[in-house]
Amino acid sequence: MLSLFDQGAPEPAPAAFNLAAYVLAAGLATPEKIALQVVGATGAERWSYAALTDAVRGTGAGLRALGLSPGDRVLLRLSNSVDFPIVYLGAIAAGLIPVPTSSQLTVPEVTAIGAEIRPALIAASDGVSLPEAPDCPVLSGAALTALRATAPCDYAMGDPDRLAYIIYTSGSSGRPRAVMHAHRAVWARRMMYRGWYDLQPFDRLLHAGAFNWTYTLGTGLMDPWAMGATALIPAAGTEPRQLPLLLKRYDATIFAAAPGVYRQMLRHHAKFDLPRLRHGLSAGEKLPATIRHGWENATGTEVHEALGMSECSTFISAAPGHPAPEGASGFPQPGRRIAVLGDDGQPVARGEAGILAISRRDPGLFLGYLGAEEETAQKMSGEWFLTGDTVAMDAANAVTYLGRGDDMMNAGGYRVSPLEVEHAMAHCPGITDCAAVEVTVKADTSVIALFYTGDAQDEAALAAHAAAHLARYKQPRLYLHHDVLPRGPNNKLSRRALRLAYEARMTAPQNGETA
Repeated sequence: MLSLFDQGAPEPAPAAFNLAAYVLAAGLATPEKIALQVVGATGAERWSYAALTDAVRGTGAGLRALGLSPGDRVLLRLSNSVDFPIVYLGAIAAGLIPVPTSSQLTVPEVTAIGAEIRPALIAASDGVSLPEAPDCPVLSGAALTALRATAPCDYAMGDPDRLAYIIYTSGSSGRPRAVMHAHRAVWARRMMYRGWYDLQPFDRLLHAGAFNWTYTLGTGLMDPWAMGATALIPAAGTEPRQLPLLLKRYDATIFAAAPGVYRQMLRHHAKFDLPRLRHGLSAGEKLPATIRHGWENATGTEVHEALGMSECSTFISAAPGHPAPEGASGFPQPGRRIAVLGDDGQPVARGEAGILAISRRDPGLFLGYLGAEEETAQKMSGEWFLTGDTVAMDAANAVTYLGRGDDMMNAGGYRVSPLEVEHAMAHCPGITDCAAVEVTVKADTSVIALFYTGDAQDEAALAAHAAAHLARYKQPRLYLHHDVLPRGPNNKLSRRALRLAYEARMTAPQNGETA
């Protein structure tokens, strides 16, 4: 039996389609229902579906009134606020192409992005880094908010396969890649409703992430709105230990977060009194079994994991009524076509390890990498898009994550290329050679470590250099000096050898202890 899953193609998106129109359509039936609450310990900011829709369509019209034309790109440099989804959806409603980016990016990082996408406008929050000498207008503060009051735009309808938005992900080449997605990407998310969420119109889904994270944008906002449910987002500055109180106070029925947030919540609380909670959702990185069991013991509810990537969001998941067996992440979502491929590009036998692949016909799969046709083609193998994740599929279709097929790292749910970190740190005075590696520092906890050679010994100076050139989530947490870094016969850096040696030292018996 081969590692191949195919339940048939999902229903195609309508021929005339707009992502923003789809997301907000369900709210038309309940205009006064709360679509969004920004919740904190001292109260909540509330948005009805009517107010949200007016703000989105007004923003779209306001952007067009500034002289932007369909297809123009709008770079989003926005902080953790409701401005983010409003400008994002407003741009799409009007036929523009938003490019959401992390507010943590440094000036060099965002300058490189600006040079690549050449935006017609930058929508910015105060205090968020901007490209050096931007060659387009920058709209911020009251001027950005004022767009909401513009008479609403009509939705720009069209082919669901046309470009809707661009997001950035770390590429294996070390250079962040611009991932182009079609309007149909949001339609494909319907497969998650049954395959992961069990999302219903009555649900109140609290996502622990910031507005400007794509995991929050999809799972925490667009999917609840497309269902006519209520999205709950913690106010800026909310700490994980405060989330149980917010979950209870605001009657959350579904909770979504990255594994690290679950870990921090369990560190501060042994039990949670959450009578309305139905289940939790986890994505961004592998969910350790200890966290899954800890959550179940603390709440009496299950937490369901999902695997995915920027190029296709999530497509492997567990769900209420279909939980993953011990050690597995989940199952292919209904409507997906998934395979586990060997070196020959063919599906391996059930139970064997291989590279996880998703059909190029999947409606959620990206259009390609902007300006990188060769790298796009390298990820394709016949019918399949190769994710780079090593997995195994059992006879019941359960998929177990075994690791990356390359050296890509995971930092709090963000994939980070070691080459990008190494390129930034190689220019630090005193470093002659370096390697960025994700290492395990204790059970269920890993960090980015920089192994380096040279005269640099001041960790504060190394950290300052990293802070000036890398977003916070890309910065190393450990700096480890070596006389020489291991390399193979072809002088290729062996990050695996560094990781294994470090983790062996960490677990080796000390001072005469026995293992």
